[in-house]
Amino acid sequence: MLPKDPAILLSVINTKLRDFYPNLDALCDDLEEDKQTISESLAKIGYKYCEKLNRFI
Repeated sequence: MLPKDPAILLSVINTKLRDFYPNLDALCDDLEEDKQTISESLAKIGYKYCEKLNRFI
C-alpha cells in the first residue's frame, strides 16, 4: 500500500521508478495501483510524470 501523504508518495514512487520499474505503467500494474490517482495526488503538489526521465518532476 502506498502512502497517502503526497510528499512521501513522491519519494516512494520516484525511488521505485528509479530502482525497479521501466515506467509508471509497469509500477502501477505490478503494485495494482491506479495511475490516475497517483498522478492526481502528485499534481496537487506540483509534480507531473516525465516519461523521458521516468520520474515525477
